[in-house]
Amino acid sequence: MYLEQFKKDTPNILKYIPFVFCFLGFMALNVIVSNVLSLDAGAMIQDSINKMGKNFTFFSLLIPFAFFLILLFGWWVVIHKYSIKQLTTSRLKIDYNRILFSFSIWVLINIVLFAISYLLDPTSFQFQFNGNAFLTLLLISIIFIPIQTSFEEFFFRGYFMQFSAYATKSKAVALIITSVIFGLMHLSNPEVSSIGLSMMVFYIGTGFFLGLITLLDDGLELALGFHAANNLMGALLVTSPSAVFQTDALFVFNGNANIYEMIAQVFVILPILLFVFYKKYNWVNWKKKLFKPF
Repeated sequence: MYLEQFKKDTPNILKYIPFVFCFLGFMALNVIVSNVLSLDAGAMIQDSINKMGKNFTFFSLLIPFAFFLILLFGWWVVIHKYSIKQLTTSRLKIDYNRILFSFSIWVLINIVLFAISYLLDPTSFQFQFNGNAFLTLLLISIIFIPIQTSFEEFFFRGYFMQFSAYATKSKAVALIITSVIFGLMHLSNPEVSSIGLSMMVFYIGTGFFLGLITLLDDGLELALGFHAANNLMGALLVTSPSAVFQTDALFVFNGNANIYEMIAQVFVILPILLFVFYKKYNWVNWKKKLFKPF
C-alpha cells in the first residue's frame, strides 16, 4: 500500500509539519493578500504580458515550482531519509508506462472534447499561430509544466496526503482534506474571478479524482501523467482571456465561459476515466484502500 510504506511514529510525523505549514501558509497568504487588496490576477498577468511578453510571463509563473520541487525532494531525502521512488509509488520501481498511458489518454480526450466544442461553436474560437513564439512556448511547456504539475502531485497527493492520513488516522479524511485545500489553492486564479466560486467544484473535484486514483493505484504515476497532460493542453492547445495561462496557444476561446462544461467534466468525464483505469489495472479492495482504519 502506498501510504503504509512509511513510519507513522510521532518523530516521523513531526518532520512533515515545517514543509506542510510553510508551503500552505505561503499559498494562503497569497490568496488572503489578493482578496484584501482586491488584486485582479487577470489584470496583473495582462500587465506582465504588456511589459515582458507572453512567454516570459508564462515562464515566470512556472519557475517557482522548480524551486519548490527541489526543496520538497531535498527535505524528503535528507530529513525523512526515504527515496524519491518511495514518494512516487509503492511498486518496486516507478511505472513510467502508467504515466505515459494516463498522459496519452487525457491528451486524446482533451482533443476530442475541443473538437466537439469547435464544431458546435466555431465562431468562439480564433486560430492563432506564430511559429517562433509557439516553438518557444512549446520548449518552456515541455520542460517546466511537468515540473509544476509534478510538484503539485508530489506535495498534495504524496507528502500532504501522508501527513493528513497520519494526523487523522483516516485515508478517506486525508483524501477530502487534500482535495479541498488543492481546490482552495486556486482561489486567486483569474478563472475564479471570471466564472465565480462555482469553479471550486471543478478544482476540488479534480483534486478528489487525482487523490482517488493515487490511493486506488498505490502510487502517483497516473496522477502525474493526467496532471501534466491537462496543463499542457491548457498552455498549447487552447487558452482564453480569463485563463491563468495566457499563452500563444494554437487557439483562443473568446466565448462565454460555461461552468456546466466544467461540472460535466468532473461528474461525467472523470468517472468514465476512473472506470477505464479500474478495468486496465484491475483494481481490487476499494474499501480497504479508501476506508480501512489507518
